[in-house]
Amino acid sequence: MLGLTPDEWVAVGLSLKVASVATLASLVPGIAVAWLLARRDFYGRALLDGLVHLPLILPPVVTGYLLLLAFGRKGPAGAWLAEFGVVFAFRWTGAALACAVMGFPLMVRAMRLSLEAVDRRLEQAAATLGANPLAVFLTVTLPLSLPGILAGAVLAFAKAMGEFGATITFVSNIPGETQTLPSAIYTLTQVPGGEGGALRLTLVSILVSMGALLASEVLARRVSRRLGSA
Repeated sequence: MLGLTPDEWVAVGLSLKVASVATLASLVPGIAVAWLLARRDFYGRALLDGLVHLPLILPPVVTGYLLLLAFGRKGPAGAWLAEFGVVFAFRWTGAALACAVMGFPLMVRAMRLSLEAVDRRLEQAAATLGANPLAVFLTVTLPLSLPGILAGAVLAFAKAMGEFGATITFVSNIPGETQTLPSAIYTLTQVPGGEGGALRLTLVSILVSMGALLASEVLARRVSRRLGSA
């Protein structure tokens, strides 16, 4: 496929692993935060909203540096986690953390819009029939907002596949460990004769992102049809 070299395949596989882990790890927190912002009015709501969207405004390098300060080996969170054998700095897990942070705002925004579009009268009807708040959320709110949740997850995955600034600042560009697709493309553009490899990886990145978007659209339509016929 596209004549990728073994090193290029490693970068592709690492990117898919990092993006998948970042998306899955963000899913439950993303739904929780989106629900809070969509359904609850509390002191500090504007601050939480601002913090969630901060990675969209800050330069990615700044976000990566802040992660390095917090989760580096000498950082407060990094030093504490290292006692339990959890290390993020200069590891693929750190790349997943950086991608999760950068994709989180896109995920939450899509999920929040979907949750706000759910008819609250349906939730109230379920509550009047005796369902507790958790049951209402799991049986009414979550299924109705599923297309938006899928869209948010795909947006976060696509963002993770293309993340460069925060990742390279936090975990560097170590082949086989932290060198994702964007980092590999950048490296190939800096060496003589690397244009062909950079082009191949660019095509792979486009194909993966488009495939994820198309899959999300198909899933969202199927979910919408099932909900409409239910």
